[in-house]
Amino acid sequence: MRELRIHGRGGQGTVIASKLLAVALFREGHEVQSFPAFGVERRGAPVTAFLRFDDSPIRLRCEITEPNHLIVLDPTLIDAIDVTAGLDEGGTILINTDRAPESYTNLTPRFTVATVNASDIAVRHRLGTRSQPIVNTAIIGASSSVFGWFGMEAVESAIGDEVPVKVEENVEAAREAAAAVRVATAGEISHV
Repeated sequence: MRELRIHGRGGQGTVIASKLLAVALFREGHEVQSFPAFGVERRGAPVTAFLRFDDSPIRLRCEITEPNHLIVLDPTLIDAIDVTAGLDEGGTILINTDRAPESYTNLTPRFTVATVNASDIAVRHRLGTRSQPIVNTAIIGASSSVFGWFGMEAVESAIGDEVPVKVEENVEAAREAAAAVRVATAGEISHV
């Protein structure tokens, strides 16, 4: 079983990102489980979503405290909370940021760090506003490149089924993000 934790802020699409990942993984033949955890439901408040998937039924029903990988939709959360708590040594962290992955010197010795500027991509495709971009579909596109668990066809299909507005814009944002990911592993940087 693989487990993923997603950290974001209210209004960024954290819960929908988890749902889209689950739908894409289900389309690839996996058993999936996706659910959120949040306190005060307000824009800008920290939100966490969880995703499990496996090739056999998942019977575990609890929050993910020791994820294999992370997605961080708001890079300010990295300094605000310990997003890496419980993360597997060598796990991958996909971060929505304009920074290069090797600039995360506190993370790269222990983890693979992938970055994509999903916020700029969302703004270019008019997803949300300039000050509050909705980055979920862009980050799902990037995750298809970083994790390799599903292809863009599954991403596009999930967006088509689950996103009620601006479907083509969301699909284009996912495609653009998939091509724009940068990865730092053991001090190296590459484009996926």
